[in-house]
Amino acid sequence: MAVMEPVLAVSGLCKTYGALRAVDGVTFEVAAGEIVGLVGPNGAGKTTTINMILGVLQTTAGAIRIDGFDIARRRTQALANTNFAAAYAPLPGNLTVEQNLRVFGMIYCVKDLSARIETLLGEYDLVRHRKTKTGVLSSGEQTRVTLAKAMLNRPKLLLLDEPTASIDPATARRIRRHIVDVAEKAGAGVLWTSHNMYEVAEVCDRVLFLSRGRILLAGEPAALVREHGAASLEDLFVSVANEALDPQAAAS
Repeated sequence: MAVMEPVLAVSGLCKTYGALRAVDGVTFEVAAGEIVGLVGPNGAGKTTTINMILGVLQTTAGAIRIDGFDIARRRTQALANTNFAAAYAPLPGNLTVEQNLRVFGMIYCVKDLSARIETLLGEYDLVRHRKTKTGVLSSGEQTRVTLAKAMLNRPKLLLLDEPTASIDPATARRIRRHIVDVAEKAGAGVLWTSHNMYEVAEVCDRVLFLSRGRILLAGEPAALVREHGAASLEDLFVSVANEALDPQAAAS
């Protein structure tokens, strides 16, 4: 049987700022239909890694391939089937919800765009807000618009940076289920960063613990908890983060 190429392949990824190594030799893959959690304390290098995958930041070293395309040489093809959502990256606030979706849909050359917009307005409970300027929506509503935008082009690679931040628990649960369905039914690969370890344990097939720009642990959430004798993924996260931030532990 032919081995399918991963949707995302990151190899030896580095990003330095002078003497600071923000990302230090990171290597991992995301397969089609797989949700991989990228977790770690603030400043671990998660967002820097995602920004390099998106081509927003230039790599210092290493390679990134999306859907088989090297992003350094074929950026347009690599990013054509990629999309992104983050709580810290709101859409233009002076445009209505519908206008935002239409503009980004045109950027991604989405076929049957009007029908796609109607589908996403319904899926993300935004029908009543279609004519509302995005900037006056609540933070949770804006997050839903950002997620709808991220689904416009039916991406093969979906990058989610704290995707359910500022959303109430009931809505967050629906969105998690929807993203799991996107991975399972559409075969999208998802790279998901979150500080919510309950969320990571619920939705992620694998988790990568990142600290000081390096991956310290990798594996299935439940298996990692068992292997390290932790009570939960959150307890393991705290333990790993504390050890990584302890200079004596890091030196030993």
